[in-house]
Formats: sequence, structure tokens, C-alpha cells
Amino acid sequence: MADLVIDPSPGLSGELTPPGDKSISHRAVMFAAIAEGRTEITGFLPGEDTLNTAKAVRMLGITVAESGPGALTVEGRGLNGLSEPSGVLDLGNSGTGMRLLAGLLAGQDFFSVLTGDQYLAKRPMGRIVEPLRSMGAVIEGRSGGKYAPLAIRGAGKNVKPLSFLSPIASAQVKSAVILCGLYADGVTTVTEPHKSRDHTERMLRFFGAAVKEDGLQVSVRGRQTLTARGTVEIPADISSAAFFMVAACTVPGSDIVIRNVGVNPTRTGIIDVLVSMGADISLLSPREQAGEPVADVRIRYRRLHAAAVRGDLIPRSIDEIPVIAVAAATASGTTLIKDAAELRVKESDRIATIAAELRKMGAAVRELPDGLEITGRERLNGAPCESHGDHRIAMSLAVAGLAATGQTAVRDAEWIETSFPGFEHMLRQSAY
Repeated sequence: MADLVIDPSPGLSGELTPPGDKSISHRAVMFAAIAEGRTEITGFLPGEDTLNTAKAVRMLGITVAESGPGALTVEGRGLNGLSEPSGVLDLGNSGTGMRLLAGLLAGQDFFSVLTGDQYLAKRPMGRIVEPLRSMGAVIEGRSGGKYAPLAIRGAGKNVKPLSFLSPIASAQVKSAVILCGLYADGVTTVTEPHKSRDHTERMLRFFGAAVKEDGLQVSVRGRQTLTARGTVEIPADISSAAFFMVAACTVPGSDIVIRNVGVNPTRTGIIDVLVSMGADISLLSPREQAGEPVADVRIRYRRLHAAAVRGDLIPRSIDEIPVIAVAAATASGTTLIKDAAELRVKESDRIATIAAELRKMGAAVRELPDGLEITGRERLNGAPCESHGDHRIAMSLAVAGLAATGQTAVRDAEWIETSFPGFEHMLRQSAY
């Protein structure tokens, strides 16, 4: 895929199931590796990012075998079963893969190096390096450890427990510290300013670890035994479902059902935002899989109106802000998005890139230091757009094209494969 060409849609219809949750897929492979016994993983996202994580785990001496479409078998060797890799661990474009593995490797008694592509090399790593150094790991990197590549000499038996007050609400930072804390002789605690997604806490419990939560504080006692539990069923990624939710909310005549969506409360900000904008969304057949809440989601078209997206909503919808901006661009009134400065250091500067691309389509967008001010219009204009090497920007612009007049072409859309293989096929099946 190079350019993704999108024509206006007459309305989305039918049922669809997006690929497995990206965040949970990363964790499932890593945690199964340090659990004792065999774990079968189903619903695994076969995207470039998660496949790079699986490859890195293999290089750490763990058997990870494909056992079917979206299915892996991991032969866990316990907390101390990883071995020193013979080469550099390349995480490609994945910040989640790099940051979580850094936490895991900081607790080992060997040396390892993590690297990634040109975009990952620009993303801030100091936010995990600083606390991991406080726990005893020796970590070097560009600009004093602020950027990858990262060379890590793990603290091994000398890992020190840490009480860490995180300056930002970040599941990646929290998870890195908690994973290193599994190797400490004592209790490690992370306190956040807002609650970030809790997939790490849920999955550690699934594998038998005791994790304590008290408000915005999470604590884990080190040197616990993780035990394989047979099968981990990964639900569909709500961040991937979000593109179809917004498409159905913005294209008249739409009525779709998205199956098996993970509706973890720390991730459902996208649903709360759309409902606050007047969307017609229903959760059907609520259930639980591997400690994660799951439901089918039905969305019927209704013209949206403006809303304020800020505060506690932001950590719960941070990855969906680009497509929320698309919803705002076709809503009545002026939507304000604030407290989202974290978007500046994602795969691209998502505040700047989505603002620039939506303006090409005729949207009235004002860029703020920590967000966007967007005045909606009834229809956008189709236009040539750029992905900026960012999968979520590319997919957001494709959604915008469905509700535009005229054709939209998204350049360099191959980045979509990092998180949503098969996106174009699923979009065309449901939208035309």
C-alpha cells in the first residue's frame, strides 16, 4: 500500500471485527514469556509492531510459535528464564514494545540493546530511563539516555524497589517500572496524576501476581511467581474500532455493529467523547475475557455536536484524539481539545499533523500548545493528504475522506500495517 484512495461513502453497514488489541498483544507475549508454563494466545494482532515484540522475545531465548491465524504458543520459562540476546533488539516503530521491554530488561542480569526506526528514535525515553536507573539498572542512550538506541545493563539480583511519582499519566511508564519491580526485593509503587490504562495490572493478575491498587497508586511485590493459565483471548482493539465508530457517526445512513471490542474503562474515552457529542452508541452482550471487559458495539448515524475533551478524558482517549478531531471537523459548533500535549511526542506530532491535514480538507482548525480548537462544517472536501509516517493519522484521514465531497488520497499509507493489517479491506467492505 502506498497511496490510499478514498471516495465518499453512501453509509457504513454490516458487522465487522477489528484485529486484536495492540496494547494487550504486546503484554501477552512478554508476560507469557516470564510465566512458568505454556500459554496459548488467540486474537493476537499480527501487525508490524507486535510482531517485532514477539521477535525480540524469541531473541531473549523464549520459544514463540505461530499456531494459526492470530494465534501464538509461548513456552514461558519463569521470571528468571530470559537469556542475553546475541544481537540488537529492533522494535521498529513501537514505543510500547521498547518501553515495556526496557522495564523487563532492567531487571535482568545481562546486557541488551534496544533500537527502532527513525520515528521511534525521536520519541522520549528519558521518562522510563530515569526511574529504571533509580532501580539499579545502568542505561545509556542518545542525549544521555533521552532517546534510543538504549543500551541496558540490568540490575539483576540488585534491583531496588521504588516509590515513583510519575509526572505524567502513562501506561508505558507505569508498566516499565512495575515490570522492573517484579525483580526487586520489596514493593514497588507508581503514583500517577490521572489513571492510565491498566492492561498491565489486569494481565499480571491473570497470571497469578498480586497487584494492589489504591486510587491513582499501583503497587507490586517483587519476586512473585507468574503461572501460565492456558489461553489468553485478546479482544478486538478499541483504538482500531474507533475509526469505524467515528466513520459511522459522520457518514449519514450508517448503522454498524463492531464485534468483540475490549471496553476496559481506562480505554473507553472514545465512547464517552462521542456520546457527549450526541452519538447513538449501544454496548451489547457485555462479558469478560482474560480479565478484560468485552462487548459488541452498535453505532447508528446521528449528526454530532461540539464538546469539550480535556482533563481525565485525555488519558482514556489519547490514541483516539486524531480521529476525534475528524468527528469534531464535521460536528456542529466548536470543539475544544486540551491537556493533550503528550500528542506532540507520538509517532508524529499529532496535534500539528492532524491540524495541517484537516485544513487541507477545508476544516477550521486552530492549533493549541496542548490541543486543538475545531469548528465543524457539514462536509469536508476531498484532498491529497500525508500520513507523516503515522498509522493513526493515515487512518483518521481515510475516515475523513468517507464524509467528504470528492476523492481523498492519503500518501504513504503503508504505515497503517504497524497496527491494523487489513484496514483498507475492512473499510471498503463496510463503507461501500
